[in-house]
Amino acid sequence: MNTPQIYRAHAYVAGRVQGVWFRQTTADRARELGVGGWVRNLPDGRVELLAEGSRDQIEALLAFARVGPPLAQVQAVEADWETATGDFADFKVR
Repeated sequence: MNTPQIYRAHAYVAGRVQGVWFRQTTADRARELGVGGWVRNLPDGRVELLAEGSRDQIEALLAFARVGPPLAQVQAVEADWETATGDFADFKVR
């Protein structure tokens, strides 16, 4: 059997994304999707996330990040594709 290819996305989410359960709901969605990585708040008000999984899993997580939880007001998501390392067994809130 072939091992599925793992992808990595490193994203920054801008807008009203802190204090609205963005990190927790992103982590919950990532776990539902089977994505590994982490999410954290940044001092400038953005949220940063690093995620590894299949291309479809990552695309689904980024689609969630573009909307966020009900109280969020996402203005922009900047995501870069990077080389996956396979270092993540789960998804954490930092």
